[in-house]
Amino acid sequence: MTLPPRVVIVHRPSELTELQRRHGTRRHAEFFLRSRGRTLAEVQARHDALDLALRAAADAVPTGWRRGDVQRGDLDRFLFEPTDIVVAVGQDGLVANLAKYLTGQPVVGIDPEPGRNPGVLVTRGPADLGALLPAAAGGAAAVTHRTMVTATCDDGQELTALNEIYLGHAGHQSSRYTLTADHGISESQSSSGIIIGTGTGASGWCRSIWRERRSTLQLPEPAVPELVWFVREAWPSPATGVDHTEGRLGPGQALRVTIGCDALVVFGDGLESDRLTATWGQSVSIGIAGRTLRHIA
Repeated sequence: MTLPPRVVIVHRPSELTELQRRHGTRRHAEFFLRSRGRTLAEVQARHDALDLALRAAADAVPTGWRRGDVQRGDLDRFLFEPTDIVVAVGQDGLVANLAKYLTGQPVVGIDPEPGRNPGVLVTRGPADLGALLPAAAGGAAAVTHRTMVTATCDDGQELTALNEIYLGHAGHQSSRYTLTADHGISESQSSSGIIIGTGTGASGWCRSIWRERRSTLQLPEPAVPELVWFVREAWPSPATGVDHTEGRLGPGQALRVTIGCDALVVFGDGLESDRLTATWGQSVSIGIAGRTLRHIA
C-alpha cells in the first residue's frame, strides 16, 4: 500500500521562547529586557508572527496527508523519508542549517516576517502552501538545484554545507597550513582561516569578504556547480606566503589543506558545534558536493 505524502515542518524556537527558557519566567525575561532599554512587545510580536505562520503552514497540509514537526536543534536525530516535502518556517539560515540533513527532498522556505529577512531561501508566504504542496508531491513545482560544498578529511570524516565551509582555528586565531589547488598552486600560509562558499553563500559571508577586499573574482550563481574560496587575513613571514588568497573551484576540482599546527576545525553554515577536527599532518579536501539542495523558489 502506498503511503500518503508527508510534510515535515521545520522551525526553531522564537526569541521569546529562548528568553523564557534562559530566565525561567516571562516576568524575569521582561525585567531583563527592560533593564537594557528594550521591551517585551518587540519579541512578543515576532513570536506571534512565527506562531501564526506555523499554524498556517500546518493548516495548509491537505487532509489525509501525513505530518511531521521538528525543531532545528533536533535535526541530527530526525529521520527524513525519501519522499518527504520539507517546509522550513523561519529565517534564511534555517534552510541552510537543514540542507545538510537532506538527500534530495524538496524544500520550501516560508518567511514569517516579510521585509525583515533577506528572503534568499525563505521566499514564500504561508498562503502559497495550498498550491505548492500538491505541486511538489506531483513533481510539478519549480525546483532550483542549489550547489553544496563538502569537506573530506583523510581519515574519512565528512561535512557538507549549503552556504560555506570555514576551515581554521577553533578560536579564530592564527591557522597554519599548506594550501594546494588543482591548477598547480601550493603555499604555506598563516591566516585567520579559509572560507569556501557556494553561489548561495555568495550572498552572505563570501560576499562580505569579496566586497571588503574589492575582489575581481566573479561570484557564482546558486545553481552553478562552482565554488569560490578566500583566505582571511593571510600573514607574510619568512615561512608563510600571501600570494594565493582567493580562487574558484569547478567540477572535479578540490582545495587541499594540510594542517601545520596542533589542530584546525571545519564547520559549515555557522554551526560551530557541528564540526570536524583535523590535527597536525592531516589533510582536508574541499570541493563541490555530490548532492544539491532541491529548493522550491
